[in-house]
Amino acid sequence: MATSLIRSVRVDEDDPTRPRVPGRIVTTVPKAKELRPFVEKLVTMARRAAIHESAAAEFNTTAERNTDEWRSWRQSDEWRQWADAVAPAVALRRRAFSMLRDIEAVDVLFDEIAERFEERSGGYTRIVRLAKVRLGDAGQRALIEFVGERDRVRSRRRTAPVVSDESQAAAVEESQAAAVEEAVTEETGTEKETE
Repeated sequence: MATSLIRSVRVDEDDPTRPRVPGRIVTTVPKAKELRPFVEKLVTMARRAAIHESAAAEFNTTAERNTDEWRSWRQSDEWRQWADAVAPAVALRRRAFSMLRDIEAVDVLFDEIAERFEERSGGYTRIVRLAKVRLGDAGQRALIEFVGERDRVRSRRRTAPVVSDESQAAAVEESQAAAVEEAVTEETGTEKETE
C-alpha cells in the first residue's frame, strides 16, 4: 500500500488507469492508520537523504562519464570527499528500497516527495474518513493522501468594518430621528396608513 500511495504521486497523463487525484489512495480506516506511520518514516528518510545529497553536490563534477576529465576527477581527492558525503544518502535509498521493494517508488520518494516536504518537519499525510462504506463487508473507508496539494486555505478572520467619525455621527442622527418619529406617532395615536 505504501508503494501504491507513493507511486500515485507521479502520474502519466496518457495512462487510462491513472488516479483521478494524484497522491491519494482509498482504503479502509484501520489499514490507513497502519500505513500512515510507515509512510511518514519513509518521507523522513528521503528528507534526510536530500540534505546529504545537497552537501555532496559541491564535490560533484559535470564531466561526462568515462571521459578523461571524469577519470581524472575519479582519481582525485574531490571524488573521495563526494563519496563520503553521498554515502549516507545511498544507504537511506537502499533502506527505503528494502522496505518498498520498488525502484520507481523509491525514485518518486527521494526525487519528488522529499523536495516537496523539505520545509515541513512532520505530518506528511492525512486520513479522511469517507461516508460510504465498502460494499460486501460494510467496512468503513478512508482516503489517505499527502498534504500540501489541494489544501484548503484558511480565510482570515473577519474584522468589523471601520467606522469613521462622520459616518458614525450620521448613523446616530438617523437612529435618533427614527426614534423621535416613532415616539411622535405613539403619542398622537395615529398610524400611517399602508396601501
